[in-house]
Amino acid sequence: MPQPWQDTSLSAEDRAAALLSSMTLEEKLAQLVGVWPGSEAEEGEDVAPLQHEVSEAVDLDGLLPHGIGQLTRPFGTSPVEPAEGAAALARLQARIAAGNRFGIPALAHEECLTGFFAWRATVFPTPLAWGASFDPALVGRAAGLIGGSLRSAGIHQGLAPVLDVVRDPRWGRTEESIGEDPYLVATIGTAYVHGLESAGIVATLKHFAGYAASRGGRNHAPVSIGPRELADVILPPFELAVRDGGARSVMHAYNDLDGVPSAANPWLLTELLRDTWGFTGTVVSDYFGVSFLELAHRVADTRGGAAGLALAAGVDVELPAVRCFGTPLREAVLAGEVDEALVDRAALRVLRQKCELGLLDADWSPTPSALAGAVDSAGTVDLDPPEMRAVARELAEESVVLLADDGDVLPLAPDARIAVVGPLADEPAAMLGCYTFPRHVGVEHPGLPLGIEVPTLFAALRAELPGARITHAEGCAAPGPAASAGDAGGAGGAASAGAAALTAESRLAQAARTAADADVCVAVLGDRSGLFGRGTSGEGCDAADLELPGEQGALLDTLVATGTPVVLVLFTGRPYALGRWSRLLAATVQAFFPGEEGGPAVAGVLSGRVNPSGRLPVSVPYAPGGQPWTYAQPPLGLGENNASSIDPTPLFPFGHGLSYTSFAWERPAADAADVPTDGETTVRLTVRNTGDRAGTEVVQLYLHDPVARIARPVSRLIGYARVPLRPGESAEVHFAFHADLASYPLGADGTRVVEPGALELRLASSSAESDVRHTVPLTLTGPERTVDHRRRMVCEVRVK
Repeated sequence: MPQPWQDTSLSAEDRAAALLSSMTLEEKLAQLVGVWPGSEAEEGEDVAPLQHEVSEAVDLDGLLPHGIGQLTRPFGTSPVEPAEGAAALARLQARIAAGNRFGIPALAHEECLTGFFAWRATVFPTPLAWGASFDPALVGRAAGLIGGSLRSAGIHQGLAPVLDVVRDPRWGRTEESIGEDPYLVATIGTAYVHGLESAGIVATLKHFAGYAASRGGRNHAPVSIGPRELADVILPPFELAVRDGGARSVMHAYNDLDGVPSAANPWLLTELLRDTWGFTGTVVSDYFGVSFLELAHRVADTRGGAAGLALAAGVDVELPAVRCFGTPLREAVLAGEVDEALVDRAALRVLRQKCELGLLDADWSPTPSALAGAVDSAGTVDLDPPEMRAVARELAEESVVLLADDGDVLPLAPDARIAVVGPLADEPAAMLGCYTFPRHVGVEHPGLPLGIEVPTLFAALRAELPGARITHAEGCAAPGPAASAGDAGGAGGAASAGAAALTAESRLAQAARTAADADVCVAVLGDRSGLFGRGTSGEGCDAADLELPGEQGALLDTLVATGTPVVLVLFTGRPYALGRWSRLLAATVQAFFPGEEGGPAVAGVLSGRVNPSGRLPVSVPYAPGGQPWTYAQPPLGLGENNASSIDPTPLFPFGHGLSYTSFAWERPAADAADVPTDGETTVRLTVRNTGDRAGTEVVQLYLHDPVARIARPVSRLIGYARVPLRPGESAEVHFAFHADLASYPLGADGTRVVEPGALELRLASSSAESDVRHTVPLTLTGPERTVDHRRRMVCEVRVK
């Protein structure tokens, strides 16, 4: 007869409570910690902050009698064949369940920011590329596939998406973020949450909250922002993902907010997240985040003290391994320093989630579906199937942004003489962000094959334009620290090794000769992702300024000086200042770490097979200094006041992107010009493809509030729509504008109001005032309203 906690006819809450009532303190604490198998055996560089300084040997046999709450990165710690990894995880889960008296398995989590974080798994574009797509539906489809892959291998929780709004692009983790606009981050991120959760994976929102607003763009630095900026910019993406996305986990951030570390902030993790927003899932620590209360923030002087602060604030699970929530917390509880009721509160949440995942069902099996039948004839598990590659390609193609085009060179002629020049032209690593397995873990295993096919742009162009004469030169050293020939995982190393013997001057001379002998030069520049200073973009790879890294600026100067038209292609994790070359290039193409299919996607844009439709999720600055800056500025934040010698106006604004066809925007109108402060109206616009090829226009709706009671952004995004059209075809776009979308935080406590008065809706192709195509004036009428987390946060869009 099943025990009460195994009875699926009962609610998850009742089942969890029944189990909790039968557990000892040690058994409850065991559910609040993670174990990181194999991490102590990895002798390479850290893949988590201070990993080797803080990690301790795992006594698995000693832990098993009480149980284990979570397993950390069973696939993402070292290379393992997918079938072998799934089998090893299943054996470990069977051992864990058999080792404790209740038969409770662990909840296994894995990174999934660019796909299943495992060797041989599909690598999707990085989140900044999701933002560039302006396509929540496609991002949700990708997340659904990723979630299905995770679930099939025995993973229950995915550590994604990152909902940090970019405040300073010098921050190394800009590549992991979706963009600089909270509405774009909220809608794209919530779509990703929907996709993961629909596949049965617990989505984990990162990093709560303010992490990307650190001083100087430095990783782990303090955050000093006011309550209104927090309420208006930082929190809405998390709020929407909890409320509408159904996210079941939240990860606290490393930073402090005005001196209060997020891991020890009860207002953030309990009063706001749970009491106000109604979140019922689990709060997990960022890796070693509880220990950092003692070691970095120094708000505790013992491990037990750090555990007590985190637990009281609302942290339920210590990741990635037990250090504070184990014996130190037990001793603090027994000494009366921490109330055992706090342990019960967290353990109940963990057990409830395990019930929801089926881990406490009587018929639970450790064998995942990948081993129960979804195995090919060779006995392997395919984590990079054609369906996933196809969606990765589609997302990569939609995310490529054509920044500038003089109309003379692109698309490339099929029989042209093309010089493909640059350190990233024939480099698979150019496509991959730091939270991909090859760049995060694979680089620590010299000679390890990539495990997936990642065509370089040079190879992809040769396949795309078989009639062209395509030559190649590196031109300069790859950006970032010197790398071995197998840096990207064994691919692209021969060219790097051969070029290593060349001096910087001879490399430049060779590049100049190659470009001069061509009809057009494609300069392929950008970032090499890495971790903690081992790259030019990625976690801990913060930038002093936004100059192109390394020798690449000098290379671009050399190529331009040849007189051959230069098309600049950027594979980066952040925007770089391009004003120096703004009038010298034939075209500029931006791709943000577009994943394993990024080479063919960019090649398709260059050939014209793909009509670019990506739009900038972050502004591209004119000059490398003057940061931080984003487009959503009040009047004094713009460059129009002549009060400073620094003009922050970007070279290319947020939302900007060109197409190979043209569009007319016609007949803008609103159903009503007067809208009650609790009412709504529909804004309509007809978009017509007036060019000679199919293309997709991205219509953006911005709100301008001429007069408010506090200084407000001159313009901010409140809606957008992708409109695919054949030549001559038209469509009508409907935006459902609700007055709630005009609300703003008036009080320092985050209280939001909708006030009566004049508004202006701007239908625009970017955030720049010069790109406003039409304005629709509205007047909000009636009394001022106070709104809360139940307000309308999304402008629903229909394309007819």
